[in-house]
Amino acid sequence: MNQLCLRQIRPCVVIVVSMIAFSSHASELDKLFDEYRTKGVRTFDPIAGEALWRQEFGGKSCTSCHTESPRQFGRHERTGKSIEPVAPSVNPDRLTDLRHMKKWLLRNCKSTLGRECTAQEKGDILTWLRDQ
Repeated sequence: MNQLCLRQIRPCVVIVVSMIAFSSHASELDKLFDEYRTKGVRTFDPIAGEALWRQEFGGKSCTSCHTESPRQFGRHERTGKSIEPVAPSVNPDRLTDLRHMKKWLLRNCKSTLGRECTAQEKGDILTWLRDQ
């Protein structure tokens, strides 16, 4: 192939790979959103999701470990372990694995809120995080 042909193909390859990655990302979230809808949730509210992110529960909030911005590295409050950003815009691996999302929502809700989050709360915060 000549140089001109290669220069024309590269942008197309990048676009196709990006579309496949986004499609996979969206489908895992869609599965989770569909699961929450089976529990009676009709719509998800990113504003409520952000409010939940910042709300304090007995002196704890999501920001205690994840910082005010989900685009930043966090640090576990008790162990000091580094936490990668949860925003998919800076960490493309986030919100792509259904089992991982369920596991961490369960753990983080219990440790922060003192209870499991409702389907509405989970959907709201995931909707907000998806757009970060």
